[in-house]
Amino acid sequence: QVQLVESGGGLVQAGGSLRLSCAASGNIASINARGWYRQSPGKMREFIAAIREGNVTVYADSVKGRFTMGRDNANAKNSVFLQMNSLKPEDTAVYLCSAGTVVEGMYTDYWGQGVQVTVSS
Repeated sequence: QVQLVESGGGLVQAGGSLRLSCAASGNIASINARGWYRQSPGKMREFIAAIREGNVTVYADSVKGRFTMGRDNANAKNSVFLQMNSLKPEDTAVYLCSAGTVVEGMYTDYWGQGVQVTVSS
């Protein structure tokens, strides 16, 4: 089992920046992927960024060049951040972090409760 807690959401004007953090606890050693997603009312959950096995970071085209995902500690799996720059009103959403684990060959996704990010025009 893995527990995830996000922090850092809030209200910002267009063009501003926010930094989200996501702390993991529990069976951290089983984590082999971390991700950020967002969801707006009436829309499907949207992939934002992920750090996958081999420390490869990938981004959605909608945020590439504006958002950066990383680990708070280069050698740790327990905390990741999402630095969001040049924010746009369309970035407004609930942002959720995820962790993918592999235990005895079984892959499981875990999710945080989400934090609200609101970008005003």
